[in-house]
Amino acid sequence: MSEGAGTDVPAGVGASTQLHRLFEGRRLTPTQRRIAHCLVRRATDVPFLSSVELAQLAGVSQPSVTRFALVLGFDGYPGLRRHVRELAIPGTGSDQEPSNPYQQAVRAEIDNLRHLASLLADPGPVERAGRLLAASRPLPVLGLRASAAPAGGFCYFAAKVHPDVRLLDEGGSLLADRVDAARHAGASALLCFALPRHPRETLAALSHARDTGLTVVTIADGTFSLVAAHSDLLLPAAVGTGLVFDTVSAPMLLGQVLLEAMCDALPDAQARLEDFDARAATRGLFVD
Repeated sequence: MSEGAGTDVPAGVGASTQLHRLFEGRRLTPTQRRIAHCLVRRATDVPFLSSVELAQLAGVSQPSVTRFALVLGFDGYPGLRRHVRELAIPGTGSDQEPSNPYQQAVRAEIDNLRHLASLLADPGPVERAGRLLAASRPLPVLGLRASAAPAGGFCYFAAKVHPDVRLLDEGGSLLADRVDAARHAGASALLCFALPRHPRETLAALSHARDTGLTVVTIADGTFSLVAAHSDLLLPAAVGTGLVFDTVSAPMLLGQVLLEAMCDALPDAQARLEDFDARAATRGLFVD
């Protein structure tokens, strides 16, 4: 939301809403996502920015801004800028109360995300965690059973900006060996996703990781005492319990926020992303 008073604030809100709709359903590259996020945050400023100025704000190259405009269907950045300038202020409406269990589950998940947003009003813990993970070479990421999926998703994207990410998603006697191997290779920190139900092996692995000298950063469903006791830095995010199986939108979003903080702490993150985008285009890796 833009700063200011008078008509500037509602205009900014309207432009941001329309821009979100413009990006919906599109598969954007990480570089394009950075530009999109910058456009939303600076919606009232975009009509007055050149492509070079927008590129500087987003931390990308000027040609990336031009390509982004073309991807959205405009004839270049001037067309995108005109579109933002002409955006109408959307009307406001009142949300209906959820009337069935499915809607109630979605509403509860929205509440979890709102709570996460309030926690992130203090970005200090996430920024500190991002620096710890960025500095670890290699970076082991632990997630067992229900936590394996969010851990795997984090690793997929982290590997685009970090030189050595190691997913630890299988328990058993080899888990401690893999933690030891990461530590001996130079790892200084470990990221853990600890979502219910909590396997005993997760607690054992965290205890072992700390015994080896690793700093443990954990994304967990609140301040679960046993997980917290084995973590140096715990980042809480609530899970939804209204359906047969837990819903984990907030922990997964927190993982992406943490990944953003890690990118900010990696000086070559943007260069790695641009290099991947170039190689993907050369190989025709994606149909879109």
